[in-house]
Amino acid sequence: MASAEAWAYSKMNKYPKAILDLIDCYQALPGVGKKTAERYALYTFFHMKEESIIDFSNALLSLNKDIHICPNCGNICEDQVCSICSDPERDHSQILVVETVKDLYTLEKVNEFKGIYHVLNGAISFSKGISIDDLNIDSLVEKVKNGEVKEIILATNATLEGETTARYIKELLGEYDIKITRIAHGLPVGGDLSYADEMTVLKAFEGRRDY
Repeated sequence: MASAEAWAYSKMNKYPKAILDLIDCYQALPGVGKKTAERYALYTFFHMKEESIIDFSNALLSLNKDIHICPNCGNICEDQVCSICSDPERDHSQILVVETVKDLYTLEKVNEFKGIYHVLNGAISFSKGISIDDLNIDSLVEKVKNGEVKEIILATNATLEGETTARYIKELLGEYDIKITRIAHGLPVGGDLSYADEMTVLKAFEGRRDY
């Protein structure tokens, strides 16, 4: 096939650039492969109404414009600090440490914990290149240094990475006069907190132990 014909053939067998760009955007999402991204893009074009597409676009733009990370705990928020940190009814002497924002909201659904949170933004994983410096740990130490914290509850996942992170934090805070506990009962080894049902999370929280 001549080069000109090959070029023309390749152009005929490619989606328009706007569709290709949308496929790339969908494929950037975790767990979305090329075929799924292609299906999403075509669904967006053929089945979503214009107002729905506009709402979708505005929601994405709003994430960039209106949402930021709470400087106190690492939660996501619209105001200067998140609603949990700014709530005077919460017990600021008790901090529950989680890996992700999703974990935080999983625990909030149980409506049992009345303290505040600290989001690490991940867990130590040498295989994935995630080190101590990549996590939100320094600000947790600063909170403890201020002397207002009485208990740190470690709620990292029951995985090798989660356990490694929990042990590191325990060693790091060992010199301070605070209680350090770890949620335990109800969460299976290798389990991800964000996928647990509310009763399992409640039992894990109630069954926390000295760590």
